[in-house]
Amino acid sequence: MQKISTCLWFNGQGEEAAKFYTSIFPNSEMGRVSLYLEEGKKIHGQKPGTVMTVEFSLNGCKYLALNGGPNFKFSEATSQIVNCETQKEIDHFWENLSAGGDPKAQQCGWLKDKYGLSWQIVPTMMADIFTTKDTEKSNRVMKAMLNMKKLDIETLKKAGAGTQH
Repeated sequence: MQKISTCLWFNGQGEEAAKFYTSIFPNSEMGRVSLYLEEGKKIHGQKPGTVMTVEFSLNGCKYLALNGGPNFKFSEATSQIVNCETQKEIDHFWENLSAGGDPKAQQCGWLKDKYGLSWQIVPTMMADIFTTKDTEKSNRVMKAMLNMKKLDIETLKKAGAGTQH
């Protein structure tokens, strides 16, 4: 059993969001669904019989969607990072997760989906580039990245090699 998992707070869209996310990520699945009961209605304020929580997993990582109401919203202070080996992966996750999201919230590999959740769609090579002792290379890649919305691996590699025009 995964000891630590993430709970995502939704305003009645938890099951819809879980289905959306599991349709995008490989090796993902829906799990158990719990419903609000009459007990506690004075506190939770939700209609008995409506979905309270939905368990789901994305590529083996467990999540819980909680339909907690309008009290809290997602912010950029927390984001989901999707590490991608290929441009094809980046394109797939970017296009699917950004569909219906906020185009103004797209910068440097970050996007906000239609539920307001922030995602970072990044090539795995970025960790090596930004931890290298070659600061000139890191600076070139950073400069290229800052001009992108969806990250382009080939452009970032060219920037790192100093061959970008």
